[in-house]
Amino acid sequence: MLPQMGEAGRDRIALVIGMADYQYLPPLKNTHNDASGMAQSLEGIGFDVTLALDATAQDMTRLLEDFAFRSEVADLALVYYAGHGIEVQGENFLIPVDAEVTNNRDVQRQSASLKQLLAAVDRARKMRIVILDSCRDNPLGDALALDQLAEATDTVEDTRSSGGGGMAAVDPERGTLVAFAARDGQVALDGTGNNSPYAQALMQKMVQPGLEISLMFRQVRDLVLEKTGNLQEPHTYGSLTGVPFYLASASNGEALPAGTSESWSAIKPDQEEQLLALAELGDTRSMLGLAYMRLNPNAGQFDPAAAVAFLERAAAAGAPEAQFELAKLYERGTGVAADPQKALQLYQAAARQNFADAINDLGFLHHQGGLGLPANPQKAYGFFQRAAELRHPQAQFNFAALIDDGLVPDKGPKDAARFLYAALRTGSSDVLDLLSKRPNMFTLATRRALQSELRAHEFYQGSIDGDFGPGTQRGIRRAYGLED
Repeated sequence: MLPQMGEAGRDRIALVIGMADYQYLPPLKNTHNDASGMAQSLEGIGFDVTLALDATAQDMTRLLEDFAFRSEVADLALVYYAGHGIEVQGENFLIPVDAEVTNNRDVQRQSASLKQLLAAVDRARKMRIVILDSCRDNPLGDALALDQLAEATDTVEDTRSSGGGGMAAVDPERGTLVAFAARDGQVALDGTGNNSPYAQALMQKMVQPGLEISLMFRQVRDLVLEKTGNLQEPHTYGSLTGVPFYLASASNGEALPAGTSESWSAIKPDQEEQLLALAELGDTRSMLGLAYMRLNPNAGQFDPAAAVAFLERAAAAGAPEAQFELAKLYERGTGVAADPQKALQLYQAAARQNFADAINDLGFLHHQGGLGLPANPQKAYGFFQRAAELRHPQAQFNFAALIDDGLVPDKGPKDAARFLYAALRTGSSDVLDLLSKRPNMFTLATRRALQSELRAHEFYQGSIDGDFGPGTQRGIRRAYGLED
């Protein structure tokens, strides 16, 4: 039997980097203040913050590698960078203080790329944020010598160069937000005070209790436009999940409700008005939030038919989470007449966009037979594997169990152990519970392979014997993110 598995998150962590005293480039005025103020603001709302000022290239590599490992057991991982930033051939680079750069190849070889920052937050369990507040002036001058091997059309531009430019647009994975101090192609301003306008707005808004994160960044944008006389427009890229998230808790200090519908229902009336306005402008996440509110039977706004209307609009615009939620309503006949064929089509549409929940559910539908599909376990295994590789905790466990049972061709104990370890790192409390209380449900070979996996990641130093005694149990808890 394939049990339904849940998830559990951990802490919120941040890496804050401020570059000012460059060895070979013009120094920057406010970046130390911005980074220090950002670190203090984040700590004040419960983040575990690592602050790095004037990091060298070697420092950057070490910081990002360490943060990437720690982010695997965090609910939210956030990186904030203030310093010189440059676009080279469509890719964004952040320059460490010891970089000596005069051409494209120097920049690419000596700097940290935005891709590296994204990789450092990539495995956080619920949300990933990278904020680039860079940079105040053009560090390389207007007469930058381009690499002789670069094409004549290649450009190297500073984020805040007085001669135009801006960072290149990005397209991060779903659940990841990249926030720029200025829209691509624009430059950001240093401001006249101790902080840049963007850092000042961020620090003001991120500590506001109960402000949903997507609305927070929109309010930051409006505030910067106001402060700069419409000369600078911050911009965010990425597609957040439909789960509401709050950097600061409610004003009374109490945690907001955990369920998606319950949490959306708890937002303040003025924020709901913002969501309604954004939905009218075509923002699909706002439509999702409004639909979740109307699916909460314990709230006064309960209206499944209205929820269907919001989801229909978001699904038609291509939002995979809306397609998935709408599929469930068509499957159950909630707010709309039951339509198994329509439900299946919506599940499939969401799966085509790599929405892991839909892929995992299609695995169950093929495994057991449902929505007009015949039972086809072999086909189901492909869906479970695909969802597992997308880090869906339930699918990671299910696929590991199927491998352990010998049902997946060309997969063995090492593969099962790899997915069990991944489920621990993803934050599945059910996997933690099963491995702690019922480890013998897995074969001896899989248990040994999991011990080897734990040892490879330095969570376990004992014998590879398949005995899940105190040492192995301690390693399992540490892999999950629980410290002894």
